[in-house]
Amino acid sequence: MPDAGGAISGYDALRSGVAVVDPRREVVRASGPDTSTFLQGQLSQDIASLGPGASAWSWLLQPAGKVEALVRVTHVEGDVWLIDTDQGWGERVTARLTRFKLRTKVDLETMAGWVVVGLRGPGTTAVDYPRSGSGVVAAVDASWPGLPGVDLIGPAPVAPSGVATVGDGDWEAARIESGIPVMGAELTDRTIPAETGLIDMTVSFTKGCYTGQELVARIDSRGSKVARLLRGVRLDAPAEVGAAMQGPDGSQAGVLTSVGRSPASGWVALAYARRGVGPGMQVVIDSGGPGSVQGVVEELPFVGGMPRR
Repeated sequence: MPDAGGAISGYDALRSGVAVVDPRREVVRASGPDTSTFLQGQLSQDIASLGPGASAWSWLLQPAGKVEALVRVTHVEGDVWLIDTDQGWGERVTARLTRFKLRTKVDLETMAGWVVVGLRGPGTTAVDYPRSGSGVVAAVDASWPGLPGVDLIGPAPVAPSGVATVGDGDWEAARIESGIPVMGAELTDRTIPAETGLIDMTVSFTKGCYTGQELVARIDSRGSKVARLLRGVRLDAPAEVGAAMQGPDGSQAGVLTSVGRSPASGWVALAYARRGVGPGMQVVIDSGGPGSVQGVVEELPFVGGMPRR
């Protein structure tokens, strides 16, 4: 809704127009004559099919198949690639890839000082933003379920003038509404990719071998049955991250991993829910105080878009 001065809020611009966001990303640059082949053997996505300027989401996995990082890989040109990941994980991505280089002609550099500026909302395509030059090395698709977007990556990208800015609280709520996991919250070194609901957008089952492939392929061949799944939860009051959920019969139902307050949806959360805890189920969350918080498990995303699979 407009504020007292008649201006549209950042959240409303995000949902009905276009807004500037801080995606909280760090960037790794990979280059050298063996880079394309090397990354093809390290990432779950088929990057060989990406032409210059194209990007894709992928898992960087441990050898045992659990998550090292969720990354987006962008083909700049030739054997030059950008790999961006959640804030705080750039050095870890560089270190993980370095461990597996083994006499491969690849240079890896965490790009300290580089910035990722995000534009989000249905009006993003109508905004005039630089595709390259002017401090931008790459302009890449950043759409989430129900939320179109683009990210400008480089040493000095500048947001278009006159576009509303989304604050951290509203941005976190939008992430939760779209059901997007982040490193350190929904994604840790104990996470199995199939638990996240992002297999369709992050994994190629037709490419050759890559590090960590065996677990991903085995779970897929068994119908993607895992002990827990990332779900949305609509709450009637705030709750703490890490709070346990109980089902109607008092049984353990899962654990909250992120909580936010959305102007459109109210209190919303992401949670890893045990298998069998599905959309529509009533849950009770331990508030840590004398009362409890009531919740309803929801299909993701909360707002717009097709359900994730």
